[in-house]
Amino acid sequence: MAKRKSTMPKATAAELEKAPEVKIEQALGRTEQWFEKNWKALTTGVAVILIITAGIFAYDTFIRATKSARAADAMFVAEQMFNSGDWATALNGDGVNLGFVNVVASYGGTREARLAAHYAGICFLRQGDYDSALEYLGKYRAVKGVTGEVINAENEGLKGDIYVQKGDYAAAAGHFRTAVYATDNILTTPMYLKKLGLALEAAGDYSGAVAAYKKVTYSYPTSLEARDIEKLAAAAEQKM
Repeated sequence: MAKRKSTMPKATAAELEKAPEVKIEQALGRTEQWFEKNWKALTTGVAVILIITAGIFAYDTFIRATKSARAADAMFVAEQMFNSGDWATALNGDGVNLGFVNVVASYGGTREARLAAHYAGICFLRQGDYDSALEYLGKYRAVKGVTGEVINAENEGLKGDIYVQKGDYAAAAGHFRTAVYATDNILTTPMYLKKLGLALEAAGDYSGAVAAYKKVTYSYPTSLEARDIEKLAAAAEQKM
């Protein structure tokens, strides 16, 4: 009995190449070839990444920790001079021990150097050198933690005080506003809110000043600033 010929048309080579399964196989083949060709480079790249990662970890764990410890030791005498009000020695050292300026230059990148910049700014401010004070206060970078938040707020507040002295009340208000939101406590936040209100009032923004004053009344009614804040708010409202 003769075999019946299939009536299904035979797929051409071009049609086979277009079939999804063929495309997938071809793609897989090309991928395998690419990996075979570039395997050495890939493994080398992974090894380099691992080495860099390990190096960063080692730096953070050992080198930076050691640098921070040395910076803390170097700041010891400067902090004593700062607490005693000897601003010049605290800034520049005593010829044997480093001052805050030296710590900033020698131990950059550490928490201690950032704190040294903050305290150097205060020293310059106490000496009446506002430009240098702003320069070093600007070198400070915010630190974490409850204590850090207070210092962060103080840093911005001091900048605001300097701009008040310079007569730039708009810039002062910007820093006082940042100080307000840097931390939230009954001791410093209402103080910066009051300073913010005074700066805004001096800049002619009476509605903003009233809002700052009233926030003291509503949010910190038992604070020292709340005692006379209503009078300030009423006076600012009359100027609106």
